[in-house]
Amino acid sequence: MIKFSSPTAVVCNDAGGANLVFSFLSNSSAIEWKLYVEGPASVIWKSNYSHLKKEDDLPSALSGAGMLITGTGWASDLEHRARKLAKSIGIKSVAILDHWVNYEKRFVRNGEIIHPDEFWVSDTYALRIAQKHFPDGVIKQIKNYYLEQLVQEAKSFPVVEPKEILYILEPARSNWGKSTPGEFQALDYFVENLALLEIEPNTLIRLRPHPSDEIGKYNSWISQKNGLNLKLDSDSNLQESIGRASLVVGCESFALIIALFSGKRVYCSLPPWGPSCRLPHDGLVRLKDMS
Repeated sequence: MIKFSSPTAVVCNDAGGANLVFSFLSNSSAIEWKLYVEGPASVIWKSNYSHLKKEDDLPSALSGAGMLITGTGWASDLEHRARKLAKSIGIKSVAILDHWVNYEKRFVRNGEIIHPDEFWVSDTYALRIAQKHFPDGVIKQIKNYYLEQLVQEAKSFPVVEPKEILYILEPARSNWGKSTPGEFQALDYFVENLALLEIEPNTLIRLRPHPSDEIGKYNSWISQKNGLNLKLDSDSNLQESIGRASLVVGCESFALIIALFSGKRVYCSLPPWGPSCRLPHDGLVRLKDMS
């Protein structure tokens, strides 16, 4: 059973954790929140949750709080510092795991490990992974209102004709021992194996950049693929892009899970020489297993 102590401090930086945390809190019992956000989480707060007061700094958010809830993002040390501060002043801390990979690394900064008092996950896949990585930890499963909302919205958009492919781009943060960034290797492997997907020639492939991608990152790659019908997907929201597509491809993005739960054919494009796909969900097809 999930229990809150009022007031509850909420600290987030990365978008994935913030979306899950905010959505869950919005559907939870009305108690007092003390919110502090930075980075992408601040943008989400301004757009959708600005009715919740934002504290001026991290110490203010934790001052007088009965417990702390944080995301577990990579992009900053804010959530790590929040858990460390909570531990030092005797406040119970909870960390929400919003994905299915890199669990242990999420709690390490400069060699320092700070685990929360409780780990919260949002499905049975994440529960099993967390139990494996944190066998002595207190792990609880919460409802993923955010995913449910996104899936519902994606399903509301009809599949377009002629059929389209949506490719979800994301930084690989590794070149897998080669001279090209991993995300481009995965793209190349995908287009080299298009025949495996049994699609019509000249099918439109929409490439949806990751929010962290620099503008123009893929322009050169696209210009070199003259025989393909490629277009950057920047005109619609993610749910509409998923809804209109007949099938969805990517590496390990959360968007692949939205597509999978929306009833789409979903493929992982990680090549045989790259890392194995760590998304544990049934129904996700790995291209390298087909070739």
